[in-house]
Amino acid sequence: MAAFLLWCILFVFCWPLALLALILYPIVWLLLLPFRLVGIAVEGVFSLLRAILFLPARVLRGPGAA
Repeated sequence: MAAFLLWCILFVFCWPLALLALILYPIVWLLLLPFRLVGIAVEGVFSLLRAILFLPARVLRGPGAA
């Protein structure tokens, strides 16, 4: 909602720039999508490594500990 209000303010002050932003936003979003997917994959790899590294501590802690 805040982004829409900021766009409306931009439209009032400088409508060509607001229309350009409206046209370019989906293109930029599509260009950045592969980087988001790579970020998700890297985060998954780091989570897996963290789980592997902390596995001995979880095993030694035992079933009674929360």
